[in-house]
Amino acid sequence: MGLFKKIKEGLKKTRDSVVSQIDSMLKSFTKIDEELFEELTELLVMGDVGIQTAEQITDELRVKVKKEGIKDPKEITLLLQEVVADMLRGDEELKITTKPSIILVIGVNGVGKTTTIGKLANNLKKQGKSVLLAAADTFRAAAIEQLEIWADRSGCDIVKQNEGSDPAAVIYDAISAAKARNTDVIICDTAGRLHNKKHLMDELAKIGRVIDRELPDADKEYLLVLDATTGQNAVNQAEQFSKATGITGIVLTKLDGTAKGGVVLAIKNGLGIPVKYIGVGEQIDDLQEFVPEDFAKALFDFGDKE
Repeated sequence: MGLFKKIKEGLKKTRDSVVSQIDSMLKSFTKIDEELFEELTELLVMGDVGIQTAEQITDELRVKVKKEGIKDPKEITLLLQEVVADMLRGDEELKITTKPSIILVIGVNGVGKTTTIGKLANNLKKQGKSVLLAAADTFRAAAIEQLEIWADRSGCDIVKQNEGSDPAAVIYDAISAAKARNTDVIICDTAGRLHNKKHLMDELAKIGRVIDRELPDADKEYLLVLDATTGQNAVNQAEQFSKATGITGIVLTKLDGTAKGGVVLAIKNGLGIPVKYIGVGEQIDDLQEFVPEDFAKALFDFGDKE
């Protein structure tokens, strides 16, 4: 299955619920008027896009409709794809040009964090990069074991310590090992207790200080993994984490299992944090680099309904 087809299939639930309602609504109008824009705004809000973002989309559509002299409501579909792609564009590519570069993966338990690390490691290995995994979620023995399985599956080295060890010490060891082995990328797992616990945020800050001290000139990505099925709660998590640590990007998992695909827009436009990867399935290659144009096209594809 091609990449676009995978994304399209992964967004099927969102398309079949909210987006199909937008399609029906546009077909019910014979002209483009204010009532159409109001209904469109309501449907976008229902799709977890968020009020502010929904209003911005319809405002931009008004401008485009007027500028291009569009009269037929059916033509709004392509405009919608354009506006959404524009809104999602910017900083979606990983910045990992230094050797080593470091990726810190953050998120609450249950969002698919360790699985995401394994799939990301596999992606980077396929690109010809050497990858070292750091098992810095030392509070759950299962997390270390899980990461070992993914390290084995993706053919990566792993640095770990015993359960209960200092997570920052694991990161320090991983950085030392990566320097010695001339590794391209270090991917670090972290603890995932709830984001409103102060000690978790303090721990992330401590890890950040170790990274800044040991790799001052390295490319650093702080990726927050969010579960798309939680909708607006994912936006709230992103807000909390971004206050505590400098999030550089989002990995949105489980998009194939939810009708809340519009949350991508709420995160990128509402919080200004780019989406870098999306998870559209369970397989090792189902973590896809985020391409705004493909996402917008797949989301607002009103053809070939099944």
